[in-house]
Amino acid sequence: MYRFGSDLRNAYISEEFEYFWEIGMVSEVKVKLSKKNTLYIPKFMTEGLKIKGGDTVKLRLEGSRIIIEPVQDPFDLAIKGPKFAKTTFEEFERESEELQDEIFKNA
Repeated sequence: MYRFGSDLRNAYISEEFEYFWEIGMVSEVKVKLSKKNTLYIPKFMTEGLKIKGGDTVKLRLEGSRIIIEPVQDPFDLAIKGPKFAKTTFEEFERESEELQDEIFKNA
């Protein structure tokens, strides 16, 4: 397993290292926590997970480990994710009208 030194600002990531990262042989990198408890994830890792600045991630504590998992944006998932139901505009409109009738009948 390959490990960086603690100063990633000066780290050089070789093509060979990126190859090993892509095929799943590299899974650990050492980084420093800033004075304000900020953790910077190396660029090649964020690219591998397909996350970028502003994306949401989930942190989970397991014993003495912190697990970081990407959280898919629900709008991206709706647009780009697999579709499992089909409906026509007419069916959607009818359901919408029935729901509105129920809501306003009880108001």
